[in-house]
Amino acid sequence: MKVKAIRSEEKVTLSEVRKILAEVEAERLAAGKEMSYELRRSIEHANTLAKMPPEDSRVLVDELQKLEKMKPDIAFRIANIAPRTRDELRAVYAKEKFSLTGEELDRILELVASHL
Repeated sequence: MKVKAIRSEEKVTLSEVRKILAEVEAERLAAGKEMSYELRRSIEHANTLAKMPPEDSRVLVDELQKLEKMKPDIAFRIANIAPRTRDELRAVYAKEKFSLTGEELDRILELVASHL
């Protein structure tokens, strides 16, 4: 599949990708067009791994970005993975030059749990 042009570029969560792909799938089915292997696999991947509704994932990202030591990339990664334990959350921060305290980890986990 060749990319002809980039229409827009923005960060989205996996849940939002699932919603976008569902719209693309509906358009293709309505038009009677065949879906490529890559598109089918992308839809399957998004359906399997997305853990929350798109609206909740975006709200979670917005809330996470208000916290200290939170970069946009990490906020999106947390919303996509939806870690449930401190160890899973520490893995997200493994490459960062700083570490979080137990209280900071618990606050992030509480935010994630409130949106699942």
